[in-house]
Amino acid sequence: MREELRAERQRRAWSQAELGRRVGLPQMHISGIEGGKIVPRFDTLLDLVRVLGYDLPMVPRSLVPVVQALIRDHRHPEAGQSAD
Repeated sequence: MREELRAERQRRAWSQAELGRRVGLPQMHISGIEGGKIVPRFDTLLDLVRVLGYDLPMVPRSLVPVVQALIRDHRHPEAGQSAD
């Protein structure tokens, strides 16, 4: 998840300082989260993913593979299409 947060921040061309400003955290804290040195509290994690346009829904464990497939197809829609 750390890598996905970093990738989404970079996709938006935001610095760590910009992301921190948007969620009310210092740049060093964002750096620590992205680097794995800081484990964010749940509410902090929720703030981070939401400001990046995501959410953290509760998914029944039995449905995790289905949700992962949906996410994969959303990211790479051409991979799910067969050539005619």
